[in-house]
Amino acid sequence: MKKSLALAAVAASLLAGAAQAQDLPKTHLKVVGGLSNLTAYNDYEKPFWTKTIPELSKGQVTADIKGFNEMGLKGPELLRLMSTGVVEFGTATLSYFASDNPINEAIDLAGLAPDVKTAREVTNAFEPVYARLYGEGNNVKLLGISTYPAQVLFCNADIKGLADIKGKKVRTSSRTTAEFVEALGGSSVTMAFGEVVPALQNKVVDCAITGSLSGYSAKWYEVSTHLVALPINWNQQIHAVNQKAWDKLDPSVRTFLQANIKTLVDNIWDAAARQTQEGYDCNTGAAACPFPVKGKMVLVQPSQADRDLLKKVTQEAVLPKWAARCSAQCVKDFNATIGKTLGVTASK
Repeated sequence: MKKSLALAAVAASLLAGAAQAQDLPKTHLKVVGGLSNLTAYNDYEKPFWTKTIPELSKGQVTADIKGFNEMGLKGPELLRLMSTGVVEFGTATLSYFASDNPINEAIDLAGLAPDVKTAREVTNAFEPVYARLYGEGNNVKLLGISTYPAQVLFCNADIKGLADIKGKKVRTSSRTTAEFVEALGGSSVTMAFGEVVPALQNKVVDCAITGSLSGYSAKWYEVSTHLVALPINWNQQIHAVNQKAWDKLDPSVRTFLQANIKTLVDNIWDAAARQTQEGYDCNTGAAACPFPVKGKMVLVQPSQADRDLLKKVTQEAVLPKWAARCSAQCVKDFNATIGKTLGVTASK
């Protein structure tokens, strides 16, 4: 039911593009999507390419799509594969490329966006910088940037707020979240997603950061007691295409795809906000949870002190460390876009 409603929402919101379908030439596309076990892929990305696009184009534009994990890929190689044309259309999480260039962390620094509205504003502000970076250096055209639900703290410990992370071992999945935890006085632990449940259960870690709904799907509520409803980061993903492959498409197809991918991105952002709340509801057993199985975690609502601490740690620890490893131009671009939007300044 939920999946059909999501598909209906996608199709309904894209009807405006139907008029563009006239006179489109027959075109078949190959797409490498995001992680195939997540809702962003199953409820939005896959039906967009396999149902919505063919329907709106009256069968003229069709596509094959597989999640990158279904193709034996790990994620970090996707930008290179799009750059060389091995992959035409692709979706990949920006954090995969952070080790290649710290600029890929810019829109998702830990603590930078404590709500989805701010996350979208930050993303929109910096998107032209990424478009220029990928276009000039990698032969990749950026089509849009979407997001996963909020990344939050699950703890198998009595946590009343962010200050209680001091002295705790926390599983993190990026350099910026590791720096955030360490600035709070915690210890960052790196481990694969699939190892977290036994680690929480056996107190190898006290807490772990992941998406509120991802943690629910993985049954983290069975081995965690407290969920902190304060987004640490978001995990945005790019939707892109090899520039040469894009240039070979008929101009009418390019216009058709660009308009509809924009709507796809908007739908995924809307879903991320909704799914963040669903994760809170389902992990804690709230009546609003749309799924039959409900956890019994304690939902920790952030206080003003938590929000102030989040901002302080981001500005005094996370942002300076990131700026130190990013180029002078990277910092300049940040200040001119995200910095201007949020009223913060990064310094080398």
